[in-house]
Amino acid sequence: MTVADGIPLTLHSLALNETPYPPLESVRKAVADCVPELHRYPQFYADDLIRSVARWRGVQPESVIIGSGSVGVALQALQAFTDGPDDEVVYGWRAFDAYPIITDMAGARRVEVPLTPDGEQDLEAILRSVTARTRVVILCNPHNPTGTAIGARALEDFLDALPKGVLVLLDEAYMEFARDDTLPRGLDLLRAGREDLVVLRTFSKAYGLAGLRIGYGLSTPETSRRIRQMSVPYSITESARVAVDASITAEAELAERIATITAERARVQAALRALGWRVFESRANFLWLEEPERCASFHRACAEAGVQVRLYPGEGIRLTIGTREANDQVLETARGL
Repeated sequence: MTVADGIPLTLHSLALNETPYPPLESVRKAVADCVPELHRYPQFYADDLIRSVARWRGVQPESVIIGSGSVGVALQALQAFTDGPDDEVVYGWRAFDAYPIITDMAGARRVEVPLTPDGEQDLEAILRSVTARTRVVILCNPHNPTGTAIGARALEDFLDALPKGVLVLLDEAYMEFARDDTLPRGLDLLRAGREDLVVLRTFSKAYGLAGLRIGYGLSTPETSRRIRQMSVPYSITESARVAVDASITAEAELAERIATITAERARVQAALRALGWRVFESRANFLWLEEPERCASFHRACAEAGVQVRLYPGEGIRLTIGTREANDQVLETARGL
């Protein structure tokens, strides 16, 4: 393997849950065609993109929020619905690393509720943690970093039990990889009349546009209007708008890629389990290795083999599903430990 100054070079990046594939060919062409116009400002508030997403998702434009990735929409929501350090934001932990960051940025207080031993968000414990000062609850479905999922009945029971006026951010960044029609979809909940709910989606994962930082939220017109007041003018580039428009008309190509990734997820999961590794059942484009004792040595061995994986010291490994070549390298490394 090629090295530089004695340090192995990273051949496979499997740490950030990116798709291993470049943007679809039609998307790349559309972005290339807009390059001559990059000296012009994008729209002030991405109105055309809002209308495109609204048509695609079958909602009114007033229900759509656009942001710098889904985390950008989440930050806007926290800024809109919290007002100082006495206001609380509740979420399961461990979770997406940005949740504590954006809670701090909004000036609110974090309330982090431990996951269950099976890596699931403990909905009963989250409910017990809700107080009169709770303004927002964040749920991630499928969950990052464990890949576990909340079922439809469990989610509806949770929403029914939550005090009125507490906003729920339902982070569905990985929903395209779930491949399971029994899982609840936030858009369906909104259509059923659920209020106090913001559904977060992103083009960074399945759509392969992580470098363009584009995500969206769906909610009631009233809630969306309040959140959009926190939007930064000119924050969505024209290349991002063009890429999204091209992506949402290429669903068939996208479905093929998702099928390839989920098939590899199943293959790698089965192989790791056969080797004696504890791997949670995942609905996302990554696997969680619940290996507090072996995670550091696995991380080190992967790095030496040119594979970058995400280490959670003393907890486990989050392993993004990559190309077959990359996944085979991971399995070869796992066999040696």
